[in-house]
Amino acid sequence: MGSALIGLATAVVGVTGTLIASVLSQRHMARVQSQEFARQQQATEAQWHREQQVAELNRRRDGYMQVNASFRRYRTHLMNFLWDVHKGSVTPDAREVVEEARRDHHSVFAEAQMVASAAVLVELDGMTTALSDVYRRTMCLEEGNPEPDGSFNDIRTDFVRLWERWEGMRTVMRADLGLGSITGEPPALGHRTAPPTVDGPGKAQAA
Repeated sequence: MGSALIGLATAVVGVTGTLIASVLSQRHMARVQSQEFARQQQATEAQWHREQQVAELNRRRDGYMQVNASFRRYRTHLMNFLWDVHKGSVTPDAREVVEEARRDHHSVFAEAQMVASAAVLVELDGMTTALSDVYRRTMCLEEGNPEPDGSFNDIRTDFVRLWERWEGMRTVMRADLGLGSITGEPPALGHRTAPPTVDGPGKAQAA
C-alpha cells in the first residue's frame, strides 16, 4: 500500500509539474509574442512617421519651388508692363499677360500657404502685400492717376526692393527645408546676389 501511494504521489507530482511547465511555457511564449508584436508595431509606426515627414518635406519643397517660379514670372511681366506705361505703348495683350501672371501668382501662393511653415508664411504674406502694392501703383500710373509716391522712378525702385525681399524669403525657405538651394543654383557661398537691373523691358528675365 505504501509503495502504491508513493507511486501515485510521484505520478501526480510528475503530471502536475508537466502541466505547470506547459502553462508557464505558453505564458512565456505569449509574452514573447506580445513583445515582438509591440516592437513590430512601433517599428511600423516609426516608419510611417518617417514617410509622412519625407512626404511633407517634398510637398513644401515643391510648393516653394513653384512660389519662386511664379514670383520671378510675375515680377518680370509687371516690370515690362511698367516700361510699356512709361513709353505709352500699353496694349490689351500686354495687360492680359500681367493679369495672367498675377492670377497664377495668387494661385501658387495660396497653395503654398497650405503647406508652408510658420516662418515661411510670414514671408509669403509680406511678399503678397508688397507685390499687390506695386501692382496697384503701376495700374494707377497707367490710368493717369499716380499716387504721390507712384512715379515711374519710384515704382522702378520698388522692383529692386522686391528682389531683395525675395532673396530674404528664399533664405527662410532654404532654412525650413534644410537645403542649400531650392531653385537649381548652387548653395550660397557667403556673398549676396546683386539685384537685377531695371533699366529696360525684359531685363528682369535675366534674373
